[in-house]
Amino acid sequence: MLKPILSALALFAASCAVTDAQTLPETADPMATPTPLTIERLYASPDLSGPKPQEVKYSPDGTRVTFLKGRADESDGYDLWQFEVATGAQSLLVDSKILEPEEVELSEEEKALRERKRIAGRKGIVSYDWGTSDTILVPIGGDLHLITIGEGGPDARQLTATDAFEYDAKVSPNGRFVSFIRDGALYAIELATGEEKRLTPEAEPDKAVAYGVAEFVAQEEMSRYTGYWWSPDERYVAYTRVDESSVDIIPRFEIAAEDVTVINQRYPRAGRPNAIVDLFVRDMATGEVVETDWRREDWGPATDQYLARARWGRADDLIFDLVNRDQTSIATRSASTSSFWKTLDDREEIQTNWVNLSDDFRELNDGRILWTQETNQVPIHDSVIDDEGNVHRYYLPPSNYRHIVSMVGTGPGYMTVTSGEWVVSAIEGVDEATGTVFFTGYKDTPLEKHLYASSYRDPGEPTRITEPGKSWAITMSPDGASFVGTSSSPDQPPQTGLYKADGSLIAWIEENALDSSHPYAPYLAEHTVPDYGTLEAEDGQTLYYSIHKPPGFDASKQYPVLVEVYGGPHVQTVTRNWERMSDQFYSRQGYIVFRLDNRGSSNRGKKFEDVIYRRTGGPEVRDQLVGVEWLKSQPFVDASLIGIQGWSYGGYMTLMTILQAPEGTFAAAVSGAPVTDWALYDTFYTERYMDTPQDNPDGYEASSVFPYLDNLTTPLLLIHGMADDNVTFDNSTRLYADLQKRGKSFEMMTYPGQRHGIRGEALQTHLMKTRMAFLDRHLKADAE
Repeated sequence: MLKPILSALALFAASCAVTDAQTLPETADPMATPTPLTIERLYASPDLSGPKPQEVKYSPDGTRVTFLKGRADESDGYDLWQFEVATGAQSLLVDSKILEPEEVELSEEEKALRERKRIAGRKGIVSYDWGTSDTILVPIGGDLHLITIGEGGPDARQLTATDAFEYDAKVSPNGRFVSFIRDGALYAIELATGEEKRLTPEAEPDKAVAYGVAEFVAQEEMSRYTGYWWSPDERYVAYTRVDESSVDIIPRFEIAAEDVTVINQRYPRAGRPNAIVDLFVRDMATGEVVETDWRREDWGPATDQYLARARWGRADDLIFDLVNRDQTSIATRSASTSSFWKTLDDREEIQTNWVNLSDDFRELNDGRILWTQETNQVPIHDSVIDDEGNVHRYYLPPSNYRHIVSMVGTGPGYMTVTSGEWVVSAIEGVDEATGTVFFTGYKDTPLEKHLYASSYRDPGEPTRITEPGKSWAITMSPDGASFVGTSSSPDQPPQTGLYKADGSLIAWIEENALDSSHPYAPYLAEHTVPDYGTLEAEDGQTLYYSIHKPPGFDASKQYPVLVEVYGGPHVQTVTRNWERMSDQFYSRQGYIVFRLDNRGSSNRGKKFEDVIYRRTGGPEVRDQLVGVEWLKSQPFVDASLIGIQGWSYGGYMTLMTILQAPEGTFAAAVSGAPVTDWALYDTFYTERYMDTPQDNPDGYEASSVFPYLDNLTTPLLLIHGMADDNVTFDNSTRLYADLQKRGKSFEMMTYPGQRHGIRGEALQTHLMKTRMAFLDRHLKADAE
């Protein structure tokens, strides 16, 4: 049994008692000897940050909140829990060990999907799908289980028991079917009869054709993880046909400790052909299948267009967003149930450099549509015809920031719901009774994401709902009357609560109080929090940084500095939330940890992002060096002992920064899984910022690490997983070979069988020990 749920009033009072971001709770005698934080403890169970619910969802009727919770004995193993909104009662719903007593080897498709979703390190139940208000679909161990919640408790029904691996499973909107992908084809089980039926043709592996799936770049770069969609009344199901025969095969060697497996991965590199994606609709009543004409004729061949989003409208019309190969346009098209083969243009966003995708599209009962847009040129509707037969296009005014737009009917019946020099993150929910849209954004400060509310009927100044001094992640209830909020601050690990729509706490789902029972309690005495500040880029734009100093910091002394860098698009690292435990470890080893969000990173508007267009590794590097120069000017920094490290784009930035910085700027560098030549990376990501190698050869050359390798003088450690299917391992092997030919010394550590992230307690511990041995050797003044 969990501890009893307190009354809402007591809980709200308790939450208000811990709001000062500068005050840490007292859990131990401040004069006691601090417990050392070891590398082994960083990755052991239970998690030092305490429990944090994952995959939080409301039931369709809003009476329950479900979530995945880490097991106490295995922090990366998850069970499914429920929280009853009316009573506050919380209970274990599905024990993963019962459904999967022994861990099952994942299929290649499931491994890849988990990598794309960034959940490859999880075990047990990693996903689930609500059906009706009393049924939940749980895929685990390659099979599907339907959980029915009754008065006597949950009941599990196993739906599949095959040698094949079923994935991307869904319950149809009215609960009649369970659908899933098996061996590259879409299947459905009718729950009343148990009858299983294949809804698409069989896959053709020899021709690289599959059905109902999302291709690599859709998963990795568009966050579209599915390739099929049910209509609200279950009458139709739309699905993709993915033909990858034109996509290059990149042999990828899954080098494990004892064997080598060659995976012939279809990987569309920059400038090369993409998959051909077709969209079909099956009539579940008649079995008839119709192909939709979703592409635009003026955009060229099928490999030069992307199906970015698909959804069903309230009137059973199929709506989809398509993006051109240059990624300068997002066009929304629709097709009605009476003529799926005929599509209409609804709206289009056009950008000079590139467009950014979102999932913000809400149809309301009064006919309005709400969405978010970074407007440059945005024709709202191109099918409004006057009495003389002329087609009119209506445009939104330009804006540098993503904001909410409302449209009623056709033509100029639109309005901007939000505006200003700040970014809307996402539409989270709508209360149609009051005409309120709830959204997350960065109106108060770029350091904190908050929930706001605004009228979409009579827009005014948005109201911030969530408590300041921390950052929030939000899941709204179906009716917009409540939300589940997960928040954290530099001195409070993530807390998850159920809140009213006005932000008042109803009950904790996971209070995660920093009391004497918390996993972090033995180490709290030396907990430190970062300071935040701003610097100025060469074009006058503001750069935010954080600086994390060691416990017992003495301004009269000098310290080595570790610059932690990512620097790439769609990521923000300087935020006011619970810091990474690795930062606490570094600071206790005597390091200052410094982060700076350079131009090109996220949540600062298009002007801030667009500086990297057609030339990455230039403006970002100059911004990082602005931060380094500031560090060197501080009396408490040992300017001769500054290191830099990063992973993925951060690994690329580490290399580009040390190779373009003045000699002697850095004393050590650690680059993990770096892109070394953008011609080796995928189409959708790379071409968005760089165009193709054919159209921008000089930019690709200047943005590669290879022209600068003669400048290498900084001690360098290179790390890569040998089975990486995202930044493929040849990015590093080419770098190794070129450095060796040039007579440049470097150190390296490779991980057999590991992909883009290094997973598992043992290997993460090994990685950190390798990293620290290298850094200490070069950044500690007393090192031998």
